[in-house]
Amino acid sequence: MSDQSGVNEKLETMQVNGDHKQEEQKEDLVTPWDVSASSATGVDYDKLIVRFGCRKLGQDLIERFKKVTGHEPHPMLRRGMFFAHRDLASILDRKEQGKPFYLYTGRGPSSGSLHLGHLIPFIFTKWLQDVFDVPLIIQITDDEKFLWKDMKVDEAKKMARENMKDIVAVGFDPAKTFMFNDFDYMCPPFYENVVKIWKVVTGNQGRAIFGFTPEDSMGKAAFPAIEAAPCFASSFPHIFGKKTDIPCLIPCAIDQDPYFRMTRDVAPRLKFPKPALIYSTFLPALQGAQTKMAASDSTTCIYMSDTAKQIKNKINKYAFSGGQASIEEHRALGGNCDVDISYQFLRYFLDSDERLEEIRQQYTSGQMLTGELKKLAIDEVTKVILDMQERRKNVTDETLDEGSAQGNICLRHFCIFWGFDLVQHFQELYDGAVSKPHLMTTSYLILKQEHITYST
Repeated sequence: MSDQSGVNEKLETMQVNGDHKQEEQKEDLVTPWDVSASSATGVDYDKLIVRFGCRKLGQDLIERFKKVTGHEPHPMLRRGMFFAHRDLASILDRKEQGKPFYLYTGRGPSSGSLHLGHLIPFIFTKWLQDVFDVPLIIQITDDEKFLWKDMKVDEAKKMARENMKDIVAVGFDPAKTFMFNDFDYMCPPFYENVVKIWKVVTGNQGRAIFGFTPEDSMGKAAFPAIEAAPCFASSFPHIFGKKTDIPCLIPCAIDQDPYFRMTRDVAPRLKFPKPALIYSTFLPALQGAQTKMAASDSTTCIYMSDTAKQIKNKINKYAFSGGQASIEEHRALGGNCDVDISYQFLRYFLDSDERLEEIRQQYTSGQMLTGELKKLAIDEVTKVILDMQERRKNVTDETLDEGSAQGNICLRHFCIFWGFDLVQHFQELYDGAVSKPHLMTTSYLILKQEHITYST
């Protein structure tokens, strides 16, 4: 292990046990539930890397990514929007060696529609699925939202289904994707892993990592294990059979790191591989980079359900400008791209690096005005949203139900490619479920159908 690796492992352990002392300046707040920064340029991600004990995703690893996959790095990777990682090199090793791994990401439904910030990890995950050609697990944590928000179970589940339709519209390969919401998927192997995690994480660790208080419900304290369980392949026997040694790569925003620091700490004790992670920055709110978009405040974000007119009005009205107070001053002094939200949106969604650099130079020199920059951002964001809306038209409740009934993933491809003996495993699971009718969850009921399919 290199000296730097040792330092990061130590920082990770300290964070799990609550021993790491943050720097005296505590300007930035980054938790799974709240994000705020003191600087107009947003969160200091270099400090956050040190605080969380993860590693910066450097150019050397990006070049290796290109070499291993044979693909040009995604613009969000090239431009540093995915900026930090844990054990990404180990996943690239497995890709080179032809060893199996899978992708895992998720979403906690907080509104009836995803917003632009929610799309970032899904857009990047779709690209990863394309270049790696591996299974993808998507967890929709409707149970989490029920625990944290003032809503009924039915409301949380309805919100989850609407979010799932949005996610399907991203364009994942349905033959290699398993998406589920927690309320409807909790098969015995999944629950076994949840309980195993509960057993090895102490109450003190939970409080140190997540900041739980005695006033918080038991459900909140118990939930992190449910988000951790999909990191382990044995939680999905209908996909991976009895395999327990298949790791996952998790693309997500950096605020989710506490869940997976905990998971990486317990994985060796449960004899599972540690999950690897690749972390993104936050797409800023329209009002500025001091916070991220919030689904609960429509003025801060652009929803997937917004019309072209609404997108235009929101960016023109709310998008914070890095321009000067007058045209004369702007021509003389230029604009500040570091704080300008329209430019930040272009960093995420404009494909051409050359065009992005041209825009940056024109705006910082004063040649391009704020109104012109906003128009460019409106055009790019509108294109992204309208493309998603067009694909979503074909996603219905029946689409989701059909995917669940079919197991939602083409197991034949992975049985053959990785040599899993899933046909026998399906029969064992189905026979066990028949002998214990009270355990016949949705996932188990599909096993007989899958067994017949793969026996032909």
